[in-house]
Amino acid sequence: MKYLVLLDGSKWSQKAALHAITIAKRKGAEVVFFSVLDIREAKAMAFNFCAQSGICDRVKDYEVQIWRDMKKNIQDELAAILYHYNRERIRCSSKIVEGITRDEVIQEANSGEYSLVVMGAYGRSGKHRISTLFEEVAGEMKPPVLIVR
Repeated sequence: MKYLVLLDGSKWSQKAALHAITIAKRKGAEVVFFSVLDIREAKAMAFNFCAQSGICDRVKDYEVQIWRDMKKNIQDELAAILYHYNRERIRCSSKIVEGITRDEVIQEANSGEYSLVVMGAYGRSGKHRISTLFEEVAGEMKPPVLIVR
């Protein structure tokens, strides 16, 4: 039995990861933490900074720095979560891919390896409605999905 836990750097995905510990321990499941780095997010953040600051001659430099920061942040988050899981003696691994979040999540979830997908109810924006990602992928994923609030 293997569970896929989606991580996006939000407190909601961290809650989902912690909740998955309880389930994995009880069921003896292996856990794979999965995160997608989407270059479109770095481009959007760089453009927004440019638009707000008026300093647009270095927008490509901002994009590169934001991209590096995004990679480091998710690697740090995964390292901390893997440390916690290993202390709990749960078999786990992590996987970071680059691409379009929706497409990569659907492809990984439907790979046939997972009996459950666990994700946070909200994304990084923390808006008070169900995650946009969940709305995009819910009908396309084969395994059951557990939403953690």
